[in-house]
Amino acid sequence: MAGSFIRRFTKWFFISLNILGCIVFLLSCLSPYVSPAQWGPIGFLALIFPYLSILLIFSVIFWLIAKPVVALMPLITLLIGWQQLAVVFAWHPMHTFTAENKRDSSLRIIDWNVRGMYGLSKSSYKQHRNRDDIATAINKLKPDIICLQEFNNSTYEKDLSANNIKQFTNYCPYYFFSRDYRNKNGHYQSGCIIFSKYPIADSGRIIYPGPNAESVIYADIVKGSDTIRVFTTHLQSFQFTESDYADLEKIKDPDEETIQASKNIYSKMRLIFLRQAAQAGIVKQAVDKSPYPTLLCGDFNNVPNSYTYFHLSDNRQDAFLATSFGIGRSFNAMAPTLRIDYILPDSSFNIQQFDMADEGLSDHHMLVADVSLKK
Repeated sequence: MAGSFIRRFTKWFFISLNILGCIVFLLSCLSPYVSPAQWGPIGFLALIFPYLSILLIFSVIFWLIAKPVVALMPLITLLIGWQQLAVVFAWHPMHTFTAENKRDSSLRIIDWNVRGMYGLSKSSYKQHRNRDDIATAINKLKPDIICLQEFNNSTYEKDLSANNIKQFTNYCPYYFFSRDYRNKNGHYQSGCIIFSKYPIADSGRIIYPGPNAESVIYADIVKGSDTIRVFTTHLQSFQFTESDYADLEKIKDPDEETIQASKNIYSKMRLIFLRQAAQAGIVKQAVDKSPYPTLLCGDFNNVPNSYTYFHLSDNRQDAFLATSFGIGRSFNAMAPTLRIDYILPDSSFNIQQFDMADEGLSDHHMLVADVSLKK
């Protein structure tokens, strides 16, 4: 009798967990359509979507063995969320990137958040060396267009070694720099920059509202008879401080401080999701006005199934999804499933090859894509 009760309890316990998982998964599927301004928790559900997906896939396998009829529930749930699954998982295992395979008609695009050109070390000696290493890693690929975020540059005469623009102009002599942040004397600037091997006919900068003066920039690049408009941006980052990371650690260990730590992290992340959504709207409006074929890339600081990504990738291709396999990861910290950097050409382009390389010189991976205009 007792054994029968335990079996029934165990069965319904796991079924209840499965139902709960399906409900949370379906709620997370709303993330592309519901702005964080409308419902705050939606941004957090987008972050856990890959884990929910994997959990439901294992759930299908488990119930196929234990009780096949129950497997229909997680299976149907996954099918309902196929659009979100399609932007998280890439399904091209046979595609590889070979630097030497670039065609004459192609444009090689590099996108990279270079973390101030300082590298990962706190040693000033290594930071200066890392500037050279970052430039070498990029230049050896012989790119036609380079889009960098969190790029720093100094024109101070006593420290010309920190003039990072000169690191790239031998290969890509044309550039447009946002200079979002400057010190009082103007010698030090940072922001996004676009370098080009080909002439830049026009360029522009649109500043985001709010306390951080970041922006989206574009450059009209002319190759032969073709002109394309390249956009790059760095959307609002979480900018976790030491106290924020301490709060994250407190959440892991339940005690009297856990609730307050959770509230602190929730409030900060919700504000960031709101700012990202607003910035995404500004970028989308600018891109839609372009008279030329467009290529959008940058550090969006949000995952593929988020409102931000779906808003910006609307009617665009994703170079990773078109050529790669797996979930992908472009940011090294916090979680193994954070793909937050993107190269998104519009439908005017063919995507020939793509790579996401961890050079060990930034907390972000370097993205490389060969694309060509459809004729």
